[in-house]
Amino acid sequence: MANLFGKAANELPPKIVVGILIIGVLTVAGIAYYFTPKYTRVGYMPKQPIPFDHSLHVTGLGLDCRFCHSFVEKSGFSNIPTTQTCMACHRMVKADSPKLAELRESWESGEPVRWARIYQLPDYVYFDHSAHVNRSVSCFSCHGEVNLMRTVYHKTPLSMSWCLDCHRNPEYFLRPEDKVFDLAWTPPTGQQQIEMGIHLVEQEKIKPSENCSACHR
Repeated sequence: MANLFGKAANELPPKIVVGILIIGVLTVAGIAYYFTPKYTRVGYMPKQPIPFDHSLHVTGLGLDCRFCHSFVEKSGFSNIPTTQTCMACHRMVKADSPKLAELRESWESGEPVRWARIYQLPDYVYFDHSAHVNRSVSCFSCHGEVNLMRTVYHKTPLSMSWCLDCHRNPEYFLRPEDKVFDLAWTPPTGQQQIEMGIHLVEQEKIKPSENCSACHR
């Protein structure tokens, strides 16, 4: 009876084993990278051209987030403050500070300050800031206690599963509309977040989409 397989078939089992090992190594390497803070950017703290202390401006001076990020309630993007916004105060406050040299240069030249971007979603992800802050989701939920940060850093993973946790259980993340920009706010004594959240979900008829098209358009 003739052989069903040629001599080349003898090399097939070792090749299959090697292929499985390679796939296994790549899978482990992918998980090790894509499911760690290195990929999610948690803790990322770039050096900024001007050392802006959020804890001083927000907690110390009482500035509202919207003073600098003025379009966050109207736009899908949270704008970075212009030189004019900063100079509204710093033409008089610490006007000669060496730390603000680049700000003064920007003011004189008309060139914007090249702030280093901290939060960067992939191009295939759609996120609308106004849709969230106008539905009782605080800046705190995504950016953490910025009011206590001397140097702002990437606080949360912003992974798909992390976003879906909020979309599936919004009651754990909502707060009264007038407290959205109060980063130091906590539920009143005797009131639980879950109870308040459930009430807000029912009152505002909040039903976040879990459909892929909500974020991938």
